[in-house]
Amino acid sequence: MSNVINNKDHCRYELAVEGHLATEHYKLDGNVITFEHTDVPKELGGKGVGSKLVQGALDQVRAAGLKLIPQCPFVKAWIEKHPAYADLVAR
Repeated sequence: MSNVINNKDHCRYELAVEGHLATEHYKLDGNVITFEHTDVPKELGGKGVGSKLVQGALDQVRAAGLKLIPQCPFVKAWIEKHPAYADLVAR
């Protein structure tokens, strides 16, 4: 798998795998980023691609000093399973 990249022109994080593109769409407002929707092509389902995408995106959110609103249910559930990232959630 390749690395997660931030495609700022399209407001999404991207992870290219096996010729497919998994994406995490976001909206940025100041220092708060809202993860709106995670899209993993059906061909990549069950391979942990969504988890790798979210982790890579959240690592970049942390490095940028942003706070997160996890509007996407997948991201919200992922953070619940990985409490080391809970501090990123905007209160």
